[in-house]
Amino acid sequence: MDSFSVRCIFLCERRDDQKLDYLYEERITLWQAEVIDIAIELAENEARSYAEESSEYLGHSQAFALFEPVSASGVEVFSLLRESNLSPKAYLDAFFDTGRERQQNSPGN
Repeated sequence: MDSFSVRCIFLCERRDDQKLDYLYEERITLWQAEVIDIAIELAENEARSYAEESSEYLGHSQAFALFEPVSASGVEVFSLLRESNLSPKAYLDAFFDTGRERQQNSPGN
């Protein structure tokens, strides 16, 4: 199996110390899968489950095939919270889907 990282984006519930309108989380997890599309599917299933606690998965994921194999699946390796006044669609367009990314879309998208 190959190893992949998958970044998923979430809209978090409002917090008391929040200054701007929205709070977003960018979260990267590691996955072992036969192909990248399966890694994305695994990550998105986990993202929907993760979001049940206190956020909403925005349905946006980006994956990367790792150069070195890792023996982990479903492990969170990075998380960033960012406040913004941008609505979810505008936020995704501004930071993750500008149209200038050098990427390909998964057949399911």
